Amino acid sequence: MRDLPRADRLPHAVLVDLARGAIASGDWSSTTLESAVARFADSLVTEVINATGVLLHTNLGRAPLPTAVRSRTIEFDLGSGRRGSRQTGIGRLLGLLCGAESALVVNNNAAAVMLVAAALADGREVAVSRGEAVEIGGSFRVPEVIERSGARLVDVGTTNRTRADDYRRAITRPGADVALILSVHPSNYRIEGFTERPEVRELAALGVPVAVDIGSGLADADTPWLAGAPPAWLTDEPAARQTLEAGADLVTFSTDKLLGGPQAGVIAGRAELVARCAQHPLMRALRPGSLVIESLQSTVMALLDRRPEEVAFWSMASAPVAEVRARAERIAEACPESVSVVDLESLPGAGSAPGRGIPSAGLALDVDLVTALRRCAVPVIARLDEGRTVIDLRSVSPVDDEMITAAITSVLR
Repeated sequence: MRDLPRADRLPHAVLVDLARGAIASGDWSSTTLESAVARFADSLVTEVINATGVLLHTNLGRAPLPTAVRSRTIEFDLGSGRRGSRQTGIGRLLGLLCGAESALVVNNNAAAVMLVAAALADGREVAVSRGEAVEIGGSFRVPEVIERSGARLVDVGTTNRTRADDYRRAITRPGADVALILSVHPSNYRIEGFTERPEVRELAALGVPVAVDIGSGLADADTPWLAGAPPAWLTDEPAARQTLEAGADLVTFSTDKLLGGPQAGVIAGRAELVARCAQHPLMRALRPGSLVIESLQSTVMALLDRRPEEVAFWSMASAPVAEVRARAERIAEACPESVSVVDLESLPGAGSAPGRGIPSAGLALDVDLVTALRRCAVPVIARLDEGRTVIDLRSVSPVDDEMITAAITSVLR
């Protein structure tokens, strides 16, 4: 089987298992075996080049990871030589970045929301607007996350219009036991037209702890890590620092979106409430490992030190469109004449800044070569647009331009 395409990349035990499966099915022809090997190889996590123009592509790992991440200390105090906490350093860094008293890292944002509800409202009520009881990727729904936390969901307002008075009535109704107001940013969709939702400062005045799930993880609307004004595509995107300044007690968000780090979730805000989350029994099951903590630490330190070029997402998102076009022109010159340079619009992706695009540039081939590009030694993930293959270079690292050139030349041959 080692002679089959891609078989040399798989362990012997895997090839034996695939062969046995083919024999058991009654068809062990070379075609069947080749197909089985290809299907298994396609199922593995592997290096790819994201040329779709979606910078935070959920199916391609969202924010790109640093090229070299090693495991170092995780719960060890180098000063005392005794056991420490994996949350101490990263919690302080995130607090500085977001303007929070304290911060806690968990596996993802759904875990952050569930832990907040479990720690602050177990057996009690959580008030959520009907327009914010959303479903996020993978069919996870806010009502179900609240239910699993041990809290009870109280629907507030209507789908399109919810006011502060709706929350007040829910809190003061006979028999009410509202322990938490949860405001959820509908990051992957928009409701337009006859709509209304209260400001955070209005919710903060109701006398119940307010947690705001900002989702996409923009740490600071002023983007101090970038030179110049915040980019236009971030307009109206909620940010952790400004949400806390408006009166929220806690914010939760993903770190593999607009923060630009690895997959994790953050709970940030009032130290007393963060501590209650940290002490909850669920925290043991939801805590991240050393690779996540280290990668996240590198990301946050780069943003605090105003080195966005070291955070792959921000490096891609902030690159001047003229630079992206110049790269496209250089690649096109090195490729056959059938490759043209085109103006494009990239997307932040992963539910971040929905409906907003970033001017970009890339390459177009007049035929459908999307599948062929996926079969290159390092797969190139392009997109099909009206029969043309489009490669958006904003989502491609400049260090991969030579591989893009080689891939295009190869498939055209």
